[in-house]
Amino acid sequence: MRGFFGVGVEGISKPMNAGSIFRSAHAFGASFVFTVAAVYDKKVGDRSDTSRTGDQIPFYSFPTRESMILPERCRLVGVELTDDAIELPSFHHPQTAAYILGPERGSLSPEMTSQCDDVVKIPTKFCVNVGIAAAVIMYDRVMSLGRFPARTLHSGAKPVPLDEHIHGQPVLRRLKRFEEQPPEEIDTYGDDA
Repeated sequence: MRGFFGVGVEGISKPMNAGSIFRSAHAFGASFVFTVAAVYDKKVGDRSDTSRTGDQIPFYSFPTRESMILPERCRLVGVELTDDAIELPSFHHPQTAAYILGPERGSLSPEMTSQCDDVVKIPTKFCVNVGIAAAVIMYDRVMSLGRFPARTLHSGAKPVPLDEHIHGQPVLRRLKRFEEQPPEEIDTYGDDA
C-alpha cells in the first residue's frame, strides 16, 4: 500500500483501551500512534499492548488539541457516530491519514470534530467499544487500499490469486519529452514551458 496512516485517541482515560488500540494499529501497519488530552500510563497500557507499539513506531502525546501536529498533507479523519458523518463503507480513505477516536463513554470534542477533514461512522445500531471501532476502521482501510484478490462468488471457493506485479522501466520526464518533441526544437533554457 502507498501512503501512511496513524491512529490516535482524544481524552481517553483507560490505558488498557489505548494499549489495545495501539497494538491493533501496529498490527495493521500504522506509521505512528498518538494521544490528545489523554490520561495514558504507558506501563499500564503495555499490559494490553503486548507488541510494545511505542517502542516500534513513533508515539506522540499531545497535551492539548492545539498542540497536535500532524505530518504535511496528512488528513485528519474523525471517527464518530453522528448523523452527518460519512458511513464507512462509502468512505474513500486518503492515502495519508490520521484517524482519531473519542474517549470511552464520550465523543470527540466539538473542537476536534471541526478540525477534522472528514468524519466517518461505522454503521452500527449503537456505539461499540473504542478499541473495536479502531480495529474496524483500520481493517476497512487495509481492505479498500490494499491489493487483494477479489472475493469469491460462492462460499468455500478459493480466490483467484493476483498476477505478480511487474515493475517496468523508469519513465524519465526528460526522455519522454524528447520522444514527443525532437531535441533541436526544445529550448534548453526552459523558456518553452
